[in-house]
Amino acid sequence: MKKLYLAVLAGAASMSAAAADIGLSVEAGTTGLGIHAVVPVQKQLNARIGTSLLNYSFDGSTSNVDYDFKLKLKTLDALLDWYPAGGAFRFTGGVVYNGNKITANGRPTAAGTYTLNGNTYTAASAGTLNGQVDFRNFAPYLGIGWGNAVAGDKAGFGFNADLGVLLQGSPRTSLANNGCTAPAPVCAQLAADVAAENVRLRDEVKDFKAYPVLRVGVSYRF
Repeated sequence: MKKLYLAVLAGAASMSAAAADIGLSVEAGTTGLGIHAVVPVQKQLNARIGTSLLNYSFDGSTSNVDYDFKLKLKTLDALLDWYPAGGAFRFTGGVVYNGNKITANGRPTAAGTYTLNGNTYTAASAGTLNGQVDFRNFAPYLGIGWGNAVAGDKAGFGFNADLGVLLQGSPRTSLANNGCTAPAPVCAQLAADVAAENVRLRDEVKDFKAYPVLRVGVSYRF
């Protein structure tokens, strides 16, 4: 992952060296906090390359288990902005290296138990219930936006916004229990019930297949 970030920075540097004009934008939104370098490619076409990051914790549940979720946002963008009327409105498309993932930690009930697939286990003997949700590594992005960081012929600040969708594919879930100290037959049944719960977890996060992108920020033209 570090190599990819270095590649992004190197790409931004090469873009600035190769182009007479360059803009930088800083934004915040559903993809986290981000920065992009912008250069013109043709009269009504710009290229953008950049990255966004954020960690966000939230609660959720399936029909059986309550979870502590942590959403880790990490994306690297290579985008093209087309300005059909030559103004600030743009259509955007491109590809995103998608490092987004969700960690899921099962939370026992107040009585210290898990109920999985109709069977109840004590957390003390079942151990922990942990999992991860991830997505395909490369995802297409489609959207619209406002702002042109390299418009005009003088240095200065501008406003930019993006509204679109990251098509990151069906979530992959991996849920497992660790540290079962019950008798072997009970641990075997627990493993089967955790596999069934994994299917429920996958259904719970299916809406992340198409991740909404909304971000606003400021830009500066050098």
